Amino acid sequence: MMQGEIDTLGWAVPVRIHGVNEVGQESGNALACEGRDIPWLQETLAEPVWGPWHVRYRDVVILDGDNVPVGVYNLTDWSLADSTAYATLRGMLQAAAEAEAAR
Repeated sequence: MMQGEIDTLGWAVPVRIHGVNEVGQESGNALACEGRDIPWLQETLAEPVWGPWHVRYRDVVILDGDNVPVGVYNLTDWSLADSTAYATLRGMLQAAAEAEAAR
């Protein structure tokens, strides 16, 4: 839902939302993808991201153009069903896109 909204806003740089599953949790991939349309990636031992990015379960990690984290928003702490939380995350994504465009 948010990806579709972002796509219509015409930000200066494209923003893409992906899910990344923690290594060792592969058995949950099918359930995690059910009814969703964002790309879903599987972390591997060869390509770790959870550890280097200090990810907690249900974190949204916002990356710059070099894949360096520039923000984190946890969806357990802040449900996107709440319009304020939704607007906050969208604002964080927009701010990151604007910062990237200014680089």
